[in-house]
Amino acid sequence: MSFPFTILLPLVFLILSPYFVSFTHSKVARLGISPTTRPTETVDASASTSDLKFFYYDQILDHFSFTPESYQTFQQRYAVDSKHWAGANASAPILAFLGEEAWLEVDLHDVGFFQDNGPRLKALCVYIEHRYYGMSMPFGSAKEALKNATTLGDLNAAQALADYAAILVHVKEKYSAKHSPIIVVGASYGGMLAAWFRLKYPHIALGALASSAPLLYFEDTRPKYGYYHVITNVFKETSERCYKTIRKSWREIDRVAAKSNGLLILSKKFRTCAPLSRSFDIKDFLDSIYAEAVQFNGNPGDWVATLCNAIDNHQTVKIMYLTGFLQVLLPI
Repeated sequence: MSFPFTILLPLVFLILSPYFVSFTHSKVARLGISPTTRPTETVDASASTSDLKFFYYDQILDHFSFTPESYQTFQQRYAVDSKHWAGANASAPILAFLGEEAWLEVDLHDVGFFQDNGPRLKALCVYIEHRYYGMSMPFGSAKEALKNATTLGDLNAAQALADYAAILVHVKEKYSAKHSPIIVVGASYGGMLAAWFRLKYPHIALGALASSAPLLYFEDTRPKYGYYHVITNVFKETSERCYKTIRKSWREIDRVAAKSNGLLILSKKFRTCAPLSRSFDIKDFLDSIYAEAVQFNGNPGDWVATLCNAIDNHQTVKIMYLTGFLQVLLPI
């Protein structure tokens, strides 16, 4: 029999949520370090693992102002791997990963370029956490740093680039590596930072690797929905049936949401943690699943094909079987 979309989509979400949780789950920053509790730099011994050593650098909050308030500092975290470094000579480079909008730990095990080329180049590998993320939180805590527009005023790319410049100069001094060339590396937004860093601080970085960096993707420079045209085409090429089902699902969500108790129905179907106040929230979440399936499409398996298989193969499943399947998948 025909399978209702309001049940079909929660099924897809439940099947695939383990694949996407690492990308869609927002990480709440923990308490930062008060500027009064650490000297200019300290080793974070408790966080050190394997060949990495973690440090905190006494970073200036505002690099471009000379008011008394601009001299306020915060503790910015970075990590160094010197296991394969050949030493302070011109042939042994410094590879510097410029953190994006994430905790430092997110990058440490995912930067394949460093893992593959660090030992081969006998490089000193440096990973820097972006201000306002992870443990690099101004004003002592995430609550204070994210409180209002004033405290968020120093969260921008220009300040982040200046942070990286200060830390890299410090690292070269710390390791007596005055003549060691620096190659900055970043991915996505971090890749944009890497390219901009090379342009703004050419005296610090010899080169930059901008991986998957949307350098030219700004408002009014590209078709407004060009990104989603690509996503749509990928699903359409993978499965025409899957593509049509997803398109119909948006109208079905709107139809159900328009009912007097529609948002409550959607909340129950999708098992949301809190009742939905608008249908946009669930559509936005599904949007992120579809988009990230195309953008990353990595292990385990082919995400787009896996997602479409789940949709295509459960459109005519009996509700009794579905209920049992969901109970096995997510015991209640």
